[in-house]
Amino acid sequence: MILPRFEDTSQAIVLQKPHQLALSQVALTAPVEGDVVVDILYSGISTGTEKLLWSGRMPDFPGMGYPLIPGYESVGVVVHKERGAAHELGDFVFVPGAKCFGDLRGLFGGAASRVVVPADRALPIAESLGERGVLLALAATAHHAYHADSAAQPDLIIGHGVLGRLIARLAVIAGHSPVVWETNPMRREGALGYRVIDPADDTCRSYQRICDVSGDPTLLDTLVMRLAAGGEIVLAGFYDESLSFSFPPAFMREARFRVAAQWQPQDLVAVRCLAESGALSLDGLITHRSTPKQADSAYRTAFQNPDCLKMVLDWRDCR
Repeated sequence: MILPRFEDTSQAIVLQKPHQLALSQVALTAPVEGDVVVDILYSGISTGTEKLLWSGRMPDFPGMGYPLIPGYESVGVVVHKERGAAHELGDFVFVPGAKCFGDLRGLFGGAASRVVVPADRALPIAESLGERGVLLALAATAHHAYHADSAAQPDLIIGHGVLGRLIARLAVIAGHSPVVWETNPMRREGALGYRVIDPADDTCRSYQRICDVSGDPTLLDTLVMRLAAGGEIVLAGFYDESLSFSFPPAFMREARFRVAAQWQPQDLVAVRCLAESGALSLDGLITHRSTPKQADSAYRTAFQNPDCLKMVLDWRDCR
């Protein structure tokens, strides 16, 4: 069997050191049995972990080091398959990053025009999702925080960025109507079945379940004071500083704290089904688009412009 050939190089966003990145041509590791080659169409820029990599504030993390290729929110088309890969050529897939760039660190390796990944890392999704498919990583993160448990959805969500909106939308699907705190007036629009308010206007001090996606390490004492007895605070953001809280108020409420870690494959499959069925809307979350050739400006906009919810890079003309 003669398999289709593919180019063994890729254009990629290479972060040489904090605040210094560029579009560069890089060599691809040759695929082996069970691998697929994916031409990336769109990739998202994460304002959480990728911002920490870009700023140089990422705590010690497996695989950390420069130069690196960021990105874990990519969608594209399968253009080559090795034996043992169940995909078909032309499959539209979601790719949560790649490690196929030789000595360059793939952390997380999805911001490239072409990647080589094990077939089970390329999840087939409906082509109708288009660029919105990049949002499945954050949707899976939102799903993982509460596992879609209808009896344990958050009453209060801190932050109305993309992750906060997806957690709120999943809570609404589960039959709840949470409150969302957002200090930035420009980000209070876009609620679908829930309320977004200035925390200064909220007098409630009996929330049973609070979910923090702000990444602000100074908020714990404030959140503890808003808990009901036996309440839980879920830390679903990513924090680059140590967290601490005053013990007596937490003791009086018998507060519980939980960390929501990285999503699992079953979370990704679950949100794919919800998005493809239309139950979970991914509309209104991508606000900015750019080309990889304008990567430096795109990353700065994603990280520094409060109007930007999600920046997407369009790789279609970058081969």
